[in-house]
Amino acid sequence: MLAAPRIARTVARALLHPRELERLRTLRWSDAGHGYDLMGLNPDWVALGAGIVRPLYDVYFRVTSHDAKNIPPSGGTIVAPNHSGTLPIDASLLYLDVLRHTSPPRVPRFVADTFVPQLPFISTFFSRVGAVSGNRTTVRRLLDEGELLVIFPEGTPAINKPFRERYRLYPFRVGHAELAIRHRAPVVPTAIIGAEEMWPTLTRIERFRAFGAPYLPVPASPVPLPAHIHVYYSEPVLLHERWTPDQADDPRVTREAARLVQDAVQRLIDHGLRDREGVFA
Repeated sequence: MLAAPRIARTVARALLHPRELERLRTLRWSDAGHGYDLMGLNPDWVALGAGIVRPLYDVYFRVTSHDAKNIPPSGGTIVAPNHSGTLPIDASLLYLDVLRHTSPPRVPRFVADTFVPQLPFISTFFSRVGAVSGNRTTVRRLLDEGELLVIFPEGTPAINKPFRERYRLYPFRVGHAELAIRHRAPVVPTAIIGAEEMWPTLTRIERFRAFGAPYLPVPASPVPLPAHIHVYYSEPVLLHERWTPDQADDPRVTREAARLVQDAVQRLIDHGLRDREGVFA
C-alpha cells in the first residue's frame, strides 16, 4: 500500500532542493490511517508534484509571485483565479506558487471539473497531490476542516476562450460565493497574467467526448510559449461579513457576491497588465 508514496518520495528527492523537501515536511495533513487523507492526498506525492512543476515554474515560465501574504495562513479559504491556456498549466503553476509562499505550506485543494475523475492514471495523480472532485459534500468538508480550496469561477470554458477575448472574464459561476458565505471562508481574488498568451487555442473538436471531456482543444502552437507568468493575490473578500449563512440559498445574494469577486479579479488583471513590461520579458 505504501510502495507508491516511497517511490514518489524517491523521485521527489531527485527533483527538489533539500531545503524545499525539508519545508514540505511541515505540511499539515490528516492521515486517514493508510498513508493518505480521506480524499487521497499524500505528502510524498505533493513533493513529487512540486518537483515536476518546478522547472516550468522557475525556468520556462519564470513565475513572479505578488502579495501572497494575502493568503490566510490557516482556516478554510477559497482562492478564486482567472483561467486560461488551452490546458490547465496555469493551475499547476498556481499550485506551486501557493505551496512556496505560504508558511507553513498549504496544499491547494483544486476543485476539478466533473470529467477529471474519469481520466485513467491522471485522476489518481491529481487526487494524490490534493485535487478533489467538485461535489458539494467534498468541498464543504474540506472548508470545515480548514483547507484551502482553489476554485476557477469561470469554469472549464475559460481555458478555450478566443485569443481576441484574452483577459476578459467569463461570468463567474456562483458556487464559490455560496460556499464562502455558508462556511464563513475568506475569498482571495487571484489574477494569473501571461497564461492567456502561453498557449492560445486555434480551434476545438466538439465531437471529442472521451472520458467525459467537453471537447478536445487544438492549440495554435505545438508547445506552450515561454510567457513570463505573474500571479497576483488581492486582499481577501469577506463575503460572510456582508451576508449570513442562511442567505447562501438566495440566488440574488450569491450572484451579487460572485460579481464582487469577479470585479476584484478584473481589477487585479488590469493592474497586472499595466505593470508588466512585455509578454515574454
